Amino acid sequence: MGFYDRFILPPLLEMAMSAKPIQYQRRKVVPLAEGRVLEIGIGAGHNLPFYDPTKVTHLWGLEPAPAMRARAMKRAGGLKFPFEFLDLKAEDIPLDDKSADTVLVTYALCTIPEVVRALKGMRRVLKPGGRLIFCEHGEAPDASVVKWQKRITPVWKAIGGGCHVGRPIPQLIREGGFTVEKMETMYLPSTPRPVGFNYWGTAKAT
Repeated sequence: MGFYDRFILPPLLEMAMSAKPIQYQRRKVVPLAEGRVLEIGIGAGHNLPFYDPTKVTHLWGLEPAPAMRARAMKRAGGLKFPFEFLDLKAEDIPLDDKSADTVLVTYALCTIPEVVRALKGMRRVLKPGGRLIFCEHGEAPDASVVKWQKRITPVWKAIGGGCHVGRPIPQLIREGGFTVEKMETMYLPSTPRPVGFNYWGTAKAT
């Protein structure tokens, strides 16, 4: 891990992921998690305050970056349910088959290199009847915006930890072995349109 990834990227992500429109999105989806929960790409722990402690019995936070885990640990101090880190990448989830009731992923599918492989892993660890809860930015519905997404992605990936601004989120979820149950979309307010189109909802294993 180079200097940029260790010292520059973490505070940039902290600032971006703390933005009010994104925090508002978290409030919509995180409280839906229940039972034994696996959060993919927990990052600096921005979702932690929004879990419902009356519904969650255990939380695994998967995050390969030590600098981000350190930031998340500061937010985990007041949790009222067991919490543990998993320090592997999303493509290599170190949990047994059918061990989680909920998988939560927010603003992480954009950065995972082998995203379909990772989604298949999420499907593997879900119990029968378990749910994938997602909230992601991705491919916009407007051709003019998609054009800009394609233009800025190479630079955005370089400065944003591998973030792809225009991934087709519903398609990727289906390719990972899920059926989308419910999904909403919109451009987030006060956010540049090329990086501001959001998808959020729930899916079940096909």
